[in-house]
Amino acid sequence: MAVEKTATLSQKISRRKSSERTLRLTEIFYSIQGESSYIGRPCIFIRTTGCDLRCSWCDTEYAFYGGKKWRFEDILAFIQQWPCKLVELTGGEPLLQKALPEFAALLLQNGYTVLVETGGHRDISVLDPRVIKIMDVKCPGSGEADKNYWPNLQHLEPKDQVKFVVRDRTDFDWALKVIDQYRLSEGPELLFSPVWGELDYEALAEWILQSGIQARLQIQLHKIIWGPDRKGV
Repeated sequence: MAVEKTATLSQKISRRKSSERTLRLTEIFYSIQGESSYIGRPCIFIRTTGCDLRCSWCDTEYAFYGGKKWRFEDILAFIQQWPCKLVELTGGEPLLQKALPEFAALLLQNGYTVLVETGGHRDISVLDPRVIKIMDVKCPGSGEADKNYWPNLQHLEPKDQVKFVVRDRTDFDWALKVIDQYRLSEGPELLFSPVWGELDYEALAEWILQSGIQARLQIQLHKIIWGPDRKGV
């Protein structure tokens, strides 16, 4: 009887662990990377569901709710259909999901290069050091600048990237102060991205050139190719 009880308990624990190895996802797709230093490269995108920020310029509100639970093994099997070893975990906010660091490590074990794009308000130290972190620092124009988790900046390495989405000159000047205060020019790659449809590319390019900041101007290449409203690209 004791043996049977032990076996039953073991099975329950096994089932529980299996059920915890899931992510709630809005979509998985294969496209051209539209941002970061990986812009233009084929990339598999795994978009998680849910976000606890409400940035004024957000373009993925459809990922806030719903979604479907996927088991780790099913995600791995699904993405093997594509001839690509670059994967981005994005959202929503991927770090809202407790299982995400474990899944990112599993992708690494399977030979993938892993990018995690995060809003910067959740602890990034939970991620495997090999993960390439693309972390937002929210500017005032986002309406969420008070949510920035500044200790995250201590966990960034030169391979990682910090992104400032800029709505206007006020945002740009604010970003320069943050870069100076936290000495970010000595660490991760710096990205400046204009809010789509609100800030002229040429204006942001001129500000970068005039400031002397060694940063990358990034535009959302996928929106230029397929248009701003197309999903799954």
